Amino acid sequence: MQTGRDLDVSGLLQAWGCGDLEARDRLIPLVYNELRRRAGAYLRRERAGHTLQPTALVHEVFLRFVKQDHPAWKNRSQFLGVASQMMRRILVDRARTVKGTRRKDGHWVRVPFHEARVSRPPLDLSILDLDDALTELAAFNERKSQVAELRFFGGLTLEELADLLDISSATVEREWQGARAWLYARLTKRAERNDA
Repeated sequence: MQTGRDLDVSGLLQAWGCGDLEARDRLIPLVYNELRRRAGAYLRRERAGHTLQPTALVHEVFLRFVKQDHPAWKNRSQFLGVASQMMRRILVDRARTVKGTRRKDGHWVRVPFHEARVSRPPLDLSILDLDDALTELAAFNERKSQVAELRFFGGLTLEELADLLDISSATVEREWQGARAWLYARLTKRAERNDA
């Protein structure tokens, strides 16, 4: 269910898509803190002392948004989904430009599987490993990969994902559980190979 604020954001997004740059400028303060909070939640899983801050990540996302001519925004959930995908690309690009992606270089993230029904310990792995695993998952189940990407990188709730993907919350929950289980198994094997 959309709140009044969601409707305001959706209206501004649609106006921006029609070329109204004033709507874009009014939109930024409405979504900035939420994007920064989501970026902060993701970046807290990186090692202490990493150099990228949530503000810088969100600014990079906005710089990419501003370059788009007449983006076709439908609503707030879609916007947050696209922002999450951009955060993933920015973090992966950043990891690829740095020589080496070993733990000592700070490009390892803690991937939480704490929401799984079976207790699983968190994994420490490279952002590139997570990106590779999500790409692998997308090759045979794009929706599970998309759900995982939006949960890991954007922190979207199950309700936001259901709205964005236009599917039921129960279906999102099943897709998320399946994606978590598959990714955990794949990333555990990868982490074991990296430690060997």
